[in-house]
Amino acid sequence: MKAVDKKNFRAEAHTLKPVVMIGQSGLTASVLAEIEVALNKHELIKIKIRAEREERKQISEKICIDTGAELIQMIGSCTVIYRLSPEK
Repeated sequence: MKAVDKKNFRAEAHTLKPVVMIGQSGLTASVLAEIEVALNKHELIKIKIRAEREERKQISEKICIDTGAELIQMIGSCTVIYRLSPEK
């Protein structure tokens, strides 16, 4: 992905609300399924992860690996990821 694309996605993500929230249970199979549904529908999504910094980073990386999505940015407890929808 080009830097220009990431910049545009970051700008677009600024107004998004988190569609998935990851709490104390962490990254479960049902949460991953929700993320898949959201990615298929929206392509660009914001995820709120309630955990310590290092754990947030690990969870974000695992989400990207498991879903095939691209990490756009991480700011505080919010992570923005993108994956082109298979329907398009």
